[in-house]
Amino acid sequence: MSATEVKELETMAQKIRCHILRMTTAAGSGHPGGSLSAVEILTHLYFKEMNVDPKNPSWEDRDRFVLSKGHAAPVLYAALAEKGFFPAEDLKTLRKIDSYLQGHPDMKKVPGVEMSTGSLGTGFSTAVGMAMALTLDKKDNYVYALLGDGETQEGQVWEAAMSAAHYNLGNLIAFLDNNGLQIDGDISDVMCPEPFPDKWKAFNWQVIEIDGHDLNAIAEAVAEAKKDTGRPAMIIAKTVKGKGVSYMENEAGWHGKCPSPDEMEAALCELE
Repeated sequence: MSATEVKELETMAQKIRCHILRMTTAAGSGHPGGSLSAVEILTHLYFKEMNVDPKNPSWEDRDRFVLSKGHAAPVLYAALAEKGFFPAEDLKTLRKIDSYLQGHPDMKKVPGVEMSTGSLGTGFSTAVGMAMALTLDKKDNYVYALLGDGETQEGQVWEAAMSAAHYNLGNLIAFLDNNGLQIDGDISDVMCPEPFPDKWKAFNWQVIEIDGHDLNAIAEAVAEAKKDTGRPAMIIAKTVKGKGVSYMENEAGWHGKCPSPDEMEAALCELE
């Protein structure tokens, strides 16, 4: 990417981070930590990589994105709003009664959401099904999915991984948001799912390891993944939970706790 393109994406990433902080503070609840760690990944996908049409969310020839770690809905909502799927003004209604922007994405209510997720592992399995359907229909579209590293403690994830490799789903590109933390602490202390590269390679996936906050690295990884048309790809993105907010970074306590108004203002000052 050119320096100008990278700068534009960095600016968008900062906008998305600010949205995450404002909407979770307004809601008085939510999951800022794991939303902030995935910002660059969604920024690249929605504003550089994916072929989607906000004016026609159900366009048959679109690429698909599935947020398998559904609790990170704030980062998805912020990206969709900035892309033009719905007004950014609506982000402040997150988790409010009668709002269509609830704590986990709802495909029947939110334009641009491909799958209702929240129960960990189900989104990834659905992404595999989408990729298989597109392959059977001889479509050239790609399916992208984002998993949390703690999510891989679910057995369903590995059943889906085995199926994707068995059916040679080269149109499936998944990202692992490897921030090392989940709601109860370090993933290695809760139920260690590592080593990630060895496990995904053993399931016959193409494996690429990157810095998940480096926009150039993300772009290069996706390009590399697309070269292998016979295997699904897992991009293991090393990230920082709470990225961009000093008091949230690498703190498991911010997995599902919102900032106070004063904490939000301090965070916005850091970002802006």
